[in-house]
Amino acid sequence: MSVHIIRPGLLATIQDLGRYGFQQYGVVVGGAMDSFSFRLGNVLVGNEEGEAAIEVTMMGTSLQFKEDTLISITGGNLNPVIDGSPVPLWRPVFVKKDTVLSFAGCQSGCRAYVAVAGGFSIPSVMNSKSTYVRGEIGGFKGRALKEGDVIPLAEENAFSLKVKKVLQKKLKNDSFAAADWYVPFERYLNGKVVRVVKGAEFEEFSELAQKQFFEQEFQITPQSDRMGYRLSGPSLQLKQSFELLSEAVANGTIQVPSDGNPIVLLADRQTTGGYPRIGQIAAADLPIIAQMKPGDRVRFKEISLHEAEQLYMEREKEIKQIRTALLLKERSVE
Repeated sequence: MSVHIIRPGLLATIQDLGRYGFQQYGVVVGGAMDSFSFRLGNVLVGNEEGEAAIEVTMMGTSLQFKEDTLISITGGNLNPVIDGSPVPLWRPVFVKKDTVLSFAGCQSGCRAYVAVAGGFSIPSVMNSKSTYVRGEIGGFKGRALKEGDVIPLAEENAFSLKVKKVLQKKLKNDSFAAADWYVPFERYLNGKVVRVVKGAEFEEFSELAQKQFFEQEFQITPQSDRMGYRLSGPSLQLKQSFELLSEAVANGTIQVPSDGNPIVLLADRQTTGGYPRIGQIAAADLPIIAQMKPGDRVRFKEISLHEAEQLYMEREKEIKQIRTALLLKERSVE
């Protein structure tokens, strides 16, 4: 069993939840930009949440499944189609042998995740299958997917085989059949307001900059990628310049270099940073920023650390509840 890459599109890579435990050696964490969509995509096909999947960016990617396969597509709506018919999102989908899945372009969001039952049979590098393109490690041959790549699939489990069998019965002359049940995802990913905790150097910025950060709008520039989003907007200036030693940074850390334009550090961020940190995006809102693309506008809303922790725990509880509900649904499928 395998997936063939017909067209890689703008950028398609294999990702999992990241490469943890090696930052002290300068190895970036990486992993899926939108871990919420990624995790639930795996749950929908009966995988463990951290199993590797394909991250599709914006448009142009086409994949062919060389055997009957159970998949899910989560994340942004990049207009996935099979034989000219739209493929429903956020639910299990059975696709017939030799079917080609294509992504026509962004309707909402900018990243989609294609999870396949069983996952991909590729080696782990430092305990992860995530692709770190700059470092040429992980994923499929340490690089973005290319035309002609053939990625082997691992063995499906009993749950996915059961769902696959049921959906197969729904087929008539179509190339795919989707489940009627799905995850109602809209409230998780929609929105342009991102909640932020004050950063370690927040008080070092001028009163005007502090006010502008939470009251003004910023735009994501074309000079943005998986490492970080560069923002344009009001110039955020310090009260006075000072020397800052490089310190650890996290997914969602917002740094401000000397030009005053913030940078939101994301999945492929460096392990340390030397710019003042004006804010830290709450973990629960990382999917929102991850689904934004150049040209989109974002506003930041201040919350406390306690509120951010509560949001994180609530999100994890929701994911656990969704996983439990889906497993019960899969068991009840006849």
